[in-house]
Amino acid sequence: MRSPKKGARASAVPYLFLAPAMALFALFMALPIGYTIYLSLRRTKVSGLGLGKGARTEVFAGLANYAAVGDGELWAGWLRVLGYGALVLVLMLGLALVFALMLDAAHVRLARLTRISIFLPYAVPGVAATLMWGFLYLPSLSPFGEHPFLSAGLVTFSMANVAVWGGTGFNMLVLYTNLRAVPREYYEAARIDGASELGIALRVKIPILVPSIILTTVFSVIATVQVFTEPTTLRPLTNTISSTWSPLMKVYRDAFVTGDLYSAAATSMVIAGISLVLSFGFLRVVKNHAFGEG
Repeated sequence: MRSPKKGARASAVPYLFLAPAMALFALFMALPIGYTIYLSLRRTKVSGLGLGKGARTEVFAGLANYAAVGDGELWAGWLRVLGYGALVLVLMLGLALVFALMLDAAHVRLARLTRISIFLPYAVPGVAATLMWGFLYLPSLSPFGEHPFLSAGLVTFSMANVAVWGGTGFNMLVLYTNLRAVPREYYEAARIDGASELGIALRVKIPILVPSIILTTVFSVIATVQVFTEPTTLRPLTNTISSTWSPLMKVYRDAFVTGDLYSAAATSMVIAGISLVLSFGFLRVVKNHAFGEG
């Protein structure tokens, strides 16, 4: 019979392996989130003319910063991000699914080279990719001619193109890896029953991929809500992108341009809350169909 001391040691072993990850999570995730919540409940109190030592003090503000979050700039940014996100999600995930199915087809040629070519844009840093496309959009430098890619009517499409170009390869690889794990016998049985490659893709492969499609959709929704790199990098090249084009850009402006850290902290917590609602709401809607949960 195992002694109580040995049993206690055995039960503690998993926590020893988890300890480094838990420490990193606490240091780089939980602690910053807690400090952001703390800042969102504070404000600066100015005494007199605001000059001299002690004229500006930090005091508790309650939910006052959150009450001031819902201004027109923030919600206008959310509307722009929703339009941008609709374009990115449909195109990026649609192309990723098509490419994954094509690469997994029975008689595809140069599959390895094609897979690397599709995935390669994901390896390019977001700022570098956006700058590259930004110079291609400029009429004076663009090989596409005098087209107003950065005009008010097209700038959202231009930014969506950068995100689709960079993100399709990663999502394709997730879906393709899942397809490669499926036993080939499933496809052989379908071919024996007379199914074509298109029929196998529609009736066998896509249903198997539903959980992976949901996973990539959730990650893409979170990334889209937090869009920052593309509009911030393209902004110096055009006057059609404001400093509050997306919610995160407003957070950056409030924190580092106007110096209002407390309002920026409150806005960032609202963005995090909306991201959680969208992600878990989507999972709540599709989980019964995808995962067979009651």
